[in-house]
Amino acid sequence: MKYDFTSIIDRNGKDSIAVNPTSWYNINVPTKEGFSRIPMWVADMSFATCPTITEQMIRRIEHPCFGYFEPTKEYYDSIIRWQKNRNGVEVTRDTIGYENSVLGGVISALNVLCSKGDNVLLHSPTYIGFTNSVGANGYNMVLSPLKQDEQGIWRMDLADMEEKIRQYHIHAAVFCSPHNPCGRVWEAEEIRAMMDLFEKYEVWVVSDEIWSDILLNGNHHVPAFTASEYARTHTVTQYAPSKTFSLAGLIGSYHICFNKWLYDRIEKESGNTHYNSMNVLWMHALIGAYKEEGEQWTDELCEVLSDNINYACDFITNHFEGVSVAKPQGTYMLFLDCRDWCETHGIDIETLQKKGVEYGVLWQDGRPFHSDHAIRMNLAVPKSLVVEAFDRLDRYVFIAKGEE
Repeated sequence: MKYDFTSIIDRNGKDSIAVNPTSWYNINVPTKEGFSRIPMWVADMSFATCPTITEQMIRRIEHPCFGYFEPTKEYYDSIIRWQKNRNGVEVTRDTIGYENSVLGGVISALNVLCSKGDNVLLHSPTYIGFTNSVGANGYNMVLSPLKQDEQGIWRMDLADMEEKIRQYHIHAAVFCSPHNPCGRVWEAEEIRAMMDLFEKYEVWVVSDEIWSDILLNGNHHVPAFTASEYARTHTVTQYAPSKTFSLAGLIGSYHICFNKWLYDRIEKESGNTHYNSMNVLWMHALIGAYKEEGEQWTDELCEVLSDNINYACDFITNHFEGVSVAKPQGTYMLFLDCRDWCETHGIDIETLQKKGVEYGVLWQDGRPFHSDHAIRMNLAVPKSLVVEAFDRLDRYVFIAKGEE
């Protein structure tokens, strides 16, 4: 490979909650002596980012003035080119808006589409960021559970969604594609069926597609707004390079909206505080990311992540009886269902989760994602650390009482 995805980078003391979490994250458990801490919880990566990003930022930093600015033509052209090359869609400058974060973009859109106290439809398991932000901003989440088919693939339950829409008088939905935490990459016909249902009840859609570049084992992303004319005119889609290139600390995202009425009102809503504005270094990071080299880097990343995911899922199947996982088609997160294991061994999920941290595997409690016996696990680390982590889980964690 051209790019380095094998070096182990020491992130201690470099402003990283991935390796230095606080007690807020419920994994600030002491690690036993002799065990290093492997960051496998929060959704950022332990790989060096694409070199063109740092090169672009350094060139800008070398100029000593950082005053007020406006996004450049190169910035917009970069997004337009990336969307065409990666997702096969044509967007224009006047469909692209800015938000400090994807979650902020979700809330700005809901503030336009809903009144406080309105019900909003989401799927469960549910990304913890949706839970925290939707509720905190005065909206009620109505969850439609995803179901696994005979092959273990997560599917939408359209009948349940329709029932919830009718029962709770829902006119806005938050869609996650690819899905976090399940890792499902939705197929065109699934999205079309969902959009047909939303059209029937005049439901507007806020589609979080921040994971759209992280595609595993040959899967392909379908932007939600491409499903139909209704989808195109009733969807605002949230994107960012932060998951793809691990840039969350730089702050920034963009949205695409083809409905002029909705676009203008979201822009007004997001700009009301005057604090929702772009950082000049984030702009240059995006330009650096969305170069041709960034595409090559992303393709190699997806190969590396596919190998990590395949290894982990095979290991779980062969070694952890009572633990199940649906192999993700996108993202770099695993969502482990530990219900049977916990019941068999008489250990609750919190004890299991903390036990992993004790042996240096920093993984994440799945309960805030609306799944009672789940653990979310980040595989965006060098393969050697994936192997080490699962060896520890096998030897020290997924064992019965009295076997330690």
